[in-house]
Amino acid sequence: MFIVVSYDIPEDKRRTKIHSVLKSYGQWMQYSVFECDLTATQYAKLRSRLVKLIKPDTDSVRFYFLCACCQGKVERIGGEQPRDETIFFAESPSS
Repeated sequence: MFIVVSYDIPEDKRRTKIHSVLKSYGQWMQYSVFECDLTATQYAKLRSRLVKLIKPDTDSVRFYFLCACCQGKVERIGGEQPRDETIFFAESPSS
């Protein structure tokens, strides 16, 4: 499932923890926005981890589920292209 996660966390330390957790599940797109392609189990684990970190009276985390059709309709204007952080090592040319 493809999920866009946005968050509004007023405290720096807690916001950094939330960012760190989300970074291990998806791609950081904007300051408080991640895109995650998760299985149901991964989503359950992510949600559980975030529930333990936030303060519900002051913090907000939102999950937007996009179907494949809607995912294909995402339009981006400006900003940096999403990065594939996979590292590739080129073979050295043989002499």
